[in-house]
Amino acid sequence: MGTIHEACVQTLRFLAADEVEKAKSGHPGFPLGTAPLIYTFWDKFMRYNPADPKWFNRDRFVLSPGHGSALLYAMLHLAGYDLSLDDLKDFRQWGSRTPGHPEYGVTPGVDVSTGPLGHGFAMGVGFALAETMLAAKYNKPEYNVIDHYTYGIVSDGDLMEGVASEAASLAGTMGLGKLIYMYDDNKITIEGETTIAFTEDVETRFKAYGWQVLRVDSSENLDGLEAAVKEAQADTDHPSLIIVRTHIGFGSPKQDSPSAHGEPLGTDALKATKEKAGWDPEASFVVPEEVKEHFAAKLPDCAKAEADWNELLKEYGKAYPELVTELLAALSGNRTIDLAVLEALFEGKTSVATRAASGDVMQKLAELAPELAGGSADLGPSNKTVLKACGYYSREDRSVRNIHFGVREHAMGCVLNGMSLHGGIIPYGATFLVFSDFLRPSVRMAALMEIQSVFVLTHDSIAVGEDGPTHQPIEQVTSLRMIPNTTVFRPADALETAAAWKFAVEHKNGPTALCLSRQNLPVLHEYAEAVHEGALKGGYVLSPAKDMAKAVVIATGSEVAVALEAQKLLAEEGIDIAVVSMPSVEVFEQQSDAYKESVLPKYVPTFAVEAGVTLGWTKYTGREDRILGINRFGASAPGGVVMEHYGLTGKNVASMVKAAF
Repeated sequence: MGTIHEACVQTLRFLAADEVEKAKSGHPGFPLGTAPLIYTFWDKFMRYNPADPKWFNRDRFVLSPGHGSALLYAMLHLAGYDLSLDDLKDFRQWGSRTPGHPEYGVTPGVDVSTGPLGHGFAMGVGFALAETMLAAKYNKPEYNVIDHYTYGIVSDGDLMEGVASEAASLAGTMGLGKLIYMYDDNKITIEGETTIAFTEDVETRFKAYGWQVLRVDSSENLDGLEAAVKEAQADTDHPSLIIVRTHIGFGSPKQDSPSAHGEPLGTDALKATKEKAGWDPEASFVVPEEVKEHFAAKLPDCAKAEADWNELLKEYGKAYPELVTELLAALSGNRTIDLAVLEALFEGKTSVATRAASGDVMQKLAELAPELAGGSADLGPSNKTVLKACGYYSREDRSVRNIHFGVREHAMGCVLNGMSLHGGIIPYGATFLVFSDFLRPSVRMAALMEIQSVFVLTHDSIAVGEDGPTHQPIEQVTSLRMIPNTTVFRPADALETAAAWKFAVEHKNGPTALCLSRQNLPVLHEYAEAVHEGALKGGYVLSPAKDMAKAVVIATGSEVAVALEAQKLLAEEGIDIAVVSMPSVEVFEQQSDAYKESVLPKYVPTFAVEAGVTLGWTKYTGREDRILGINRFGASAPGGVVMEHYGLTGKNVASMVKAAF
């Protein structure tokens, strides 16, 4: 069977192939081809501790082509993580810890959920970016308390995706020298050879991005793989892409064939593959004793690496007590914010755009939450998301907190997710709400992983005005609300905006989207107590009826002012209604039934008004004709003119209510 290293590689190959064969589902070609790559990383370079998969200063690993998950599970099992052979045998089954694609939070040792190609590549950039920011901020001479690499394997499918191109360009610009990827260059896709759709010179492209590019001519050259990673580590100024010539389905009758990609080899082909490799063709899920011993021998050093780091952190704390307190608070992720402090920012202000209010809140949060960091997709001045006292991240200064993401919404979202997964940072990213479509897959992945990424989405309605329908969101708010585990806030004013930011900073179990106005909105000082008590409940009675309400009007964002105007108009005609502000449908739905009933009584007619599609509001109104919204695209004209022409006025809300009586 050759050397111990060859035995380990073969063990990985056949554990993965056995997983797929038993499940009768999966992707055997990738594990057979890339087992030497993952083994090189984990055997020679990865710093980890299976006894504590969340050890903060561990190296991160990204399997960007997540369809090759069987290989990662085999690797984690051999490395000593709490993942048994029985878990491997349960691959792709209901309730197992070995799902079809790696899932963060499900499998110990999985640092990131992958599967949508390109996302893992881009999230790894977020890992590496976060490491540099924290290292620059907290490390001191003799105290490298933040010091780790991001390693990963990427595929031709990853490199075809636009999000990987965006992220690669950003990583090269930033000079993320501790980001090292091996590229599985097997020249095969599902539909045939890569040349049918992918003929570019990958090496030249990545050099143009500012990457160091290395080559290893054969995946079976373990010494060459090791030497390439060492060379990558030696270049601290550039991320590295190691192009490795691999063979999908290596050693099997299906080698170099598209059919090796996404279906089990089959009993006969798997036996033939094992026999060719000198493996027992009749045995499955075999781990030779020498392989067990090889990985077991690493465990004391794994534990020692974490113990040494803990001791370093203790000594660091003695030398820099304030810094260690701040660092540990950031790592805990338990930041709390006093809402009253944020609300006080708007004393004396009568009219503020919620994007501007958000900007004011963010300046205060920069003081209260040192871990808050992020940027915009080249719209910082418009989004009002620049932390004015915190500097801009660059190769020369990594200790600061503003990031130029460039016009790269999709990659920005993925990078935020990587930063959030890394820990120690509350990341935010901003663009116009209408362009949330470009980063929607990133929002979905943040929601799937239930991680804290904050998306600041301004210019939230047709009131954007002159830029016209290409820049006026219609369906985006509802579309974001449809993503499970995602909390959407569309605040009515500066005070609700403060509450929304408090939620976003404190909420760790999923992304938050803040949908903010371009135009000024009246500050609800008259209702300040109700806002303070109710905004963080998602929906609340902002302006109650004076007596017995004949109707309830729900509104969000800029339309809350419209609903309040309708309330006054109806009062003049003797029709008493209550106005409910609902900045977050998701948060409101998490309240008790009794609370929801107190806000929206079952036997009182309910209406809704929002400058977007009407889909979803019938849950509260029961009828489509009790919703005032927009189910067509906008138009180019001054914002107020567009709002009036589309009927979003207090007069029209009042007419809608009166029509019900």
